[in-house]
Amino acid sequence: MTVKTERAAAIRWIQMADCDLTMDELRAAGCFDPPPPPPPPLPAPAPVVCYRNAAGQSWDRQGEMPDWLRRAVNAGQSVEFFWVG
Repeated sequence: MTVKTERAAAIRWIQMADCDLTMDELRAAGCFDPPPPPPPPLPAPAPVVCYRNAAGQSWDRQGEMPDWLRRAVNAGQSVEFFWVG
């Protein structure tokens, strides 16, 4: 044992003595049980699709307007026509 680990062990024993605790009491309280596994990560939220054409192409208003929607708007179609909510 190094001096650092010996010191840490001595501090633990002193704290146990101050609180009148035994190893059996600590063990019964679960102090030596392994930690529970971390919860699984939450799934990433699905992108919100706001506009979609008949071919299934979509745009969520992130970034520039895609070519398929820009061409339709330039041809006279309203953007609201492709709105899916």
